[in-house]
Amino acid sequence: MRIVKKIGIGLLVIIGLLLIVALFVSNDFHYEKSITINKPIEEVWENTKSLKAIDTWSPWMEYDPNMKKELSGTDGTIGAKVTWESDHEKVGKGSQTITKIDKPNLFATDLKFYTPYESEAKGFIELKPEGNNTIVTWGFDSEMPYPFNLMQLFMDIEEAIGEDFDLGLTKLKQLSENQ
Repeated sequence: MRIVKKIGIGLLVIIGLLLIVALFVSNDFHYEKSITINKPIEEVWENTKSLKAIDTWSPWMEYDPNMKKELSGTDGTIGAKVTWESDHEKVGKGSQTITKIDKPNLFATDLKFYTPYESEAKGFIELKPEGNNTIVTWGFDSEMPYPFNLMQLFMDIEEAIGEDFDLGLTKLKQLSENQ
């Protein structure tokens, strides 16, 4: 019985320490990837200026091309929203709403994911001219509530979504450069 009590106390101490550590871990979460596209910014903008345009290079469309999608509002304008639903584990169910358009430099959205994990994020695609080329940065900002923010110390976001972002940006580069 003493051993069970010691194990119980040990587990409580470990859990308590983890909860204390989580107090000092940021809740803010940022991820982004960039690629240089050998085309002028105006041409690349054509492939990033609307929800439908993004679908042409989105890696998640490739995972489930038959996902259920519904668009409300006028695509390419602030307030336009797409909702999706898929049984594919990497796609799930969610929505994306256009929140800011700064032609040809920024396309920003609010993302809401309902499955497989409930979360929210601010997505963005930034375009910056570099001579006759364009640097595209695709990313998002989110918050992880306490005590789940502790996961930031243990998870490898690059392993979790880096491949998807690489695939999408590579497809965007090929699409833009071959037009």
